[in-house]
Amino acid sequence: MSARKKLTFLIGMVLLLPGFASAQPKVIKYAHFQPAKLDQPKQAAALAFKNYVEANSKGTIRVEVYPASQLGNDSATMEGLRMGTIEMAVVHDGPISAVYKPFMVFAIPYLFDDQTMAWTIVDGPFGQEMAQDMTRKTGIRLLAMADNGIRHFTNNKRPIKSPEDMKGLKMRVMTGPIWTKLVEPLGASPSPVPWTELPAALQQGVVDGQENGVTNILAASLYQHQKYITLDGHVYSWHAYMMNDRFFGSLTPEQQTIVLKGVQIAKIIHRGMTAAQDLNAPAILGTLGMEVTALSPEQVAAFRDKSQPPVKAWVEEQIGKEWVEKLFSRIEAYRKAK
Repeated sequence: MSARKKLTFLIGMVLLLPGFASAQPKVIKYAHFQPAKLDQPKQAAALAFKNYVEANSKGTIRVEVYPASQLGNDSATMEGLRMGTIEMAVVHDGPISAVYKPFMVFAIPYLFDDQTMAWTIVDGPFGQEMAQDMTRKTGIRLLAMADNGIRHFTNNKRPIKSPEDMKGLKMRVMTGPIWTKLVEPLGASPSPVPWTELPAALQQGVVDGQENGVTNILAASLYQHQKYITLDGHVYSWHAYMMNDRFFGSLTPEQQTIVLKGVQIAKIIHRGMTAAQDLNAPAILGTLGMEVTALSPEQVAAFRDKSQPPVKAWVEEQIGKEWVEKLFSRIEAYRKAK
């Protein structure tokens, strides 16, 4: 046997040795929808996750970050998570609710008083129980929840100071029927538009306005097409960190621990950046040329009285009362404990 044939034979034998395949790194394709800029919470958190996981797994896990919808729109990404063609993604509320209906409970307007209250509830027993239920029913493991920003109404027609000012406005909402129900009681006309199509829809006048947090307004430069913003804080919106459950189960216990720790680091970065933008909304958006309207508690109550009861009732029709009652019970308990 020639020297070349001997070398080829030896290489072939090595490839067949038990455990050789496991030496190949696990690859996590990590999708999100914000631009690949470090001033974007999703991207900053994604890179922190990548650096932590790759360093601490000692090369046994490789993380490939795909920002700016590179792996498809929100619906395609959720389907990829279900099928396992995408290992991990950070996705916003609407598309999640389309796959796992109980998640729409967070879209009931005017639930939380501040970020601390919201974080305490989603990190606690309520959020943990929902994560377990989601995994069982969808095959998608909910790892953590970070902020998609406190959602406010913007438009290009007039300042909004009361529910009456909403009447007749064509408002973009996220995909998912719960978001349609959010604006209907206020007299606006809802128009579901995917995130990737929103800037063009505003620029072309397909819709008059939309509702989003400061982070997303900045990420898509929506302020270029919207003159007015009302800081009503109707929904504390979420970005969920999710992973295909079969893929998570294929990791060793040590790798799972590393991934979970990496997610916690990403969550803290993501929440901190988004909360800072939310709390500085008047200065940030005012500097960019938007006319900012801050509402008094009494004005916010007028919006709550109009929108919360019908949306709550509709959610109960869709998913039953169990999750709604659990969430409102946790909210009440938190307020009593303060």
